[in-house]
Amino acid sequence: MGKIFCIIGKSSTGKDTIYQELLKEKSMHLQRIVPYTTRPIRENEIDGETYHFVSIEEMEQLQKQDKIIECRAYHTVHGIWYYFTAKDHQIEKEDQDYLMIGTLESYLKLKKYFGSEKIVPIYIELEDGERLTRALHREKQQAHPKYEEMCRRFLADGQDFTEEKLQQAGITKRFQNNCLEDCLKEVCTYIAKMQK
Repeated sequence: MGKIFCIIGKSSTGKDTIYQELLKEKSMHLQRIVPYTTRPIRENEIDGETYHFVSIEEMEQLQKQDKIIECRAYHTVHGIWYYFTAKDHQIEKEDQDYLMIGTLESYLKLKKYFGSEKIVPIYIELEDGERLTRALHREKQQAHPKYEEMCRRFLADGQDFTEEKLQQAGITKRFQNNCLEDCLKEVCTYIAKMQK
């Protein structure tokens, strides 16, 4: 296995957009890793692309088969939602570099599982006011907006991504997403450097 480039950051920093744009950069030869979740699918999401959407029972079956690398539980206003990375066909090739979206928690668990030399964090930042504006705009596009959950997630980010936690995780490189084009160029340059 090559390296796993793990895009992390608070909600609504543009991680999904950066992820999709990086996958289009064929010269970097990045293979996507699609995580799993038990949360309901949102409008415009496609099963197997954004996430593998599974039931609690399917997740428990994977646990029994020892096929879960890391798992996180979030107590949302709609109940507990699980997100996890599984040992499946996605991470098989020895000479392949991979790309995924994760959290600080999943990054640390993947680093422990695969080794720190295999996992490269791509930490995306954006000013909180702009993040909240983007989050609200995205939620308004949903047929059934979940504003309470959006607010819970926004507030939880403050606890999940404290400077102390970032320091403990060894996150030193940061990418400011004030301008998508500039941020993407910087991320591409960094990944290319790490691939050498």
